[in-house]
Amino acid sequence: MEQISYGRQVTRLAERYADEVALTLARTDGTESTATWKELDRRSTQVAHLFVERGVVEGDLVVVALPNSVEHVVAAFAAWKAGASVLPMRHDLPPWERDRLLKLASARAVVADWDDAPAGTISTTELARTETASTEPLPDVNPKWSRVVASSGSTGNPKLIATPTPGVVASTPFETVSGAADRQTVLGASPLYHTNGWQGGPGAMLDGHRSVLMEKFDAARAVDLIERHRVNLSIMVPTMLMRIARLPDVRERDFSSIQRIIYGGASIPEWVVRVWFDLIGPEKFLFSYGSSEGLGLVLGTGDQWLDHPGSTGVPATCDLKIVDEDGNEVPPGTVGEIYMRPHEPGPPFVYVGAEMPPPTPDGFQSIGDMGWVDDDGFLYIADRRRDMIITGGANVFPAEVEAALSEHPAVADQVVVGLPDDEWGHRVHAIVEPVAGAELPTEDELRAHCKERLASYKVPKSFEFIDQLPRTSAGKINRGALAEERGATV
Repeated sequence: MEQISYGRQVTRLAERYADEVALTLARTDGTESTATWKELDRRSTQVAHLFVERGVVEGDLVVVALPNSVEHVVAAFAAWKAGASVLPMRHDLPPWERDRLLKLASARAVVADWDDAPAGTISTTELARTETASTEPLPDVNPKWSRVVASSGSTGNPKLIATPTPGVVASTPFETVSGAADRQTVLGASPLYHTNGWQGGPGAMLDGHRSVLMEKFDAARAVDLIERHRVNLSIMVPTMLMRIARLPDVRERDFSSIQRIIYGGASIPEWVVRVWFDLIGPEKFLFSYGSSEGLGLVLGTGDQWLDHPGSTGVPATCDLKIVDEDGNEVPPGTVGEIYMRPHEPGPPFVYVGAEMPPPTPDGFQSIGDMGWVDDDGFLYIADRRRDMIITGGANVFPAEVEAALSEHPAVADQVVVGLPDDEWGHRVHAIVEPVAGAELPTEDELRAHCKERLASYKVPKSFEFIDQLPRTSAGKINRGALAEERGATV
């Protein structure tokens, strides 16, 4: 079977769809801009020539540290055409964190608009100057790694994850999750440095889908875009799904174009799931669990969820088992560490800046998530092992407490951490972002609310109210850093 490189695929799509719109950028100021397949192919070829002039060769790494933009997508396509892997990076990282990641990356080229950019950084102004550059096709190459992901998880220690996917078009890369063989209009709601955002942008576009890419997520704007562009599919994290579900007019909005909403990321509260079932139907809601390491995918439809509430599906592209601290597989219903083994063996993922998790003798690996399976093999996510709180000798998973808090009408967002406590060892501490304009809930009110939903030892023993939780634009939050700021040893 012929192998088609990502760079060649961009050109093939331009030959096929030419002046059709490939990308719509929805800016935060309410305006939009578009790029056709032909324009993206031409501009990425011109930028690829710039990369080659800067010394980029096959096997190199190109960092793209731009917000969601046409330029970001062009730079990624250009890197592939030059034979390089792409590392999409947050454009607004603090300099100390940014510089640590750049040191790990040892990239041949960096595209960014930082005021204090290191020497040799390519700005968007320089990208624009390539408008008159050569459009002569470059030699076709297949990057070893299509994309490298920057991650610091909950620990704050930076690492890079090289995913085991070469820059070659697979038979059905996007269809595995989307379930769609026909061309779709995809809403890219997350930033491109996040796996979900990438799949809503370049990942979907490589299969010929059109991307409506949000410069930055906003719940009301996302619904506007779904209606106006007749969006068929979007991949969202729980925070995004929750914020849309809380829109006061959400049940009057038009979601009829949606064929699939895919949830991926942290645990999701049950009430949010049921709102979305009402909006689009359970058969169009897909649960997914996976990781940047590419160990496998667990998938489940809303119809299956109704019979297995709280689950995230069954293994679709991998084998899965739950293991205790001694490495023994545990029976259904028992929480342990999730281990996965891909069905199709291939090159393993690689960590830069962190130790690789050791595989078991039979080839299973773990990234530290905890969960359990039921008698039918459906997976339920508990939390990250390092986020688990041991209080009075009992294990508490923050995600479960956060889900309970999220049901309170005056709570806009919430995070739960463990703090040192003389009596309990660690106490469950809730950091709450109240709904703007609503009456501030009291600690006793929230505690009573949680007691109706949780075992007594899981109920927060202390509360804290802040104006806004420091989530990233991908909806992630660093529990470890929040706990450390409040006196915990991480």
